[in-house]
Amino acid sequence: MRVAVLYSGGKDSNYALYWALKHGFEVKYLVSMVSEREDSYMYHVPNIHLTELQAKAIGIPLVKGFTRGEKEKEVEDMRAVLEGLKIDGVVSGALASEYQKERVDKVAEELGLESFAPAWHRDPVSYMRELVGIFDIVMVGTAAYGLDESWLGRRIDDKALGELIKLHEKYGIHIAGEGGEFETFVRDAPFFKARIVFDEVEMKWNGCNYSGVLEVKRAHLEPK
Repeated sequence: MRVAVLYSGGKDSNYALYWALKHGFEVKYLVSMVSEREDSYMYHVPNIHLTELQAKAIGIPLVKGFTRGEKEKEVEDMRAVLEGLKIDGVVSGALASEYQKERVDKVAEELGLESFAPAWHRDPVSYMRELVGIFDIVMVGTAAYGLDESWLGRRIDDKALGELIKLHEKYGIHIAGEGGEFETFVRDAPFFKARIVFDEVEMKWNGCNYSGVLEVKRAHLEPK
């Protein structure tokens, strides 16, 4: 089956790609939606420009769609991108957001495509344990009490996951960040032919509302 993977560069879209490749799908395209709004209802925003570098590392063509980020209109913007591709299905990294999954499913149905969400309703702890075992994941955005600026740029490994579990128990933070608590970026994965190295970053931290972004200004590919 020929599919496109909705690809943001974060952990969930990379898991969706990992799953599709592992199950023998022919991944024709990675599709990244670039939103003008930082608080898009549908799409990941931090460092979305780096999906070009990730696609190069992976070796799969990247198709970019652009949206102003207007509620519901941004879904139609995604539909316009997908309907121009010769594919049989679409794979997304939806984990717990009914809002996102329902809209991806609806667009797929309208276009006569199969919709796959391999992480849907997985247990967050077992899911994250699997991810930290196969990906090099970095936290690039935070928006929750308990996640201070020290988390920006931090690799999510077993130690960090243990701390996230404690923060979940104390503050109710979703362990996989599905409530918008944090955003991630994957620097390396089994299907990457080269790993991504950050050369220049800028930390933007707003202590008033416990939110911040690690903006990657420059990065390069390094052979494995």
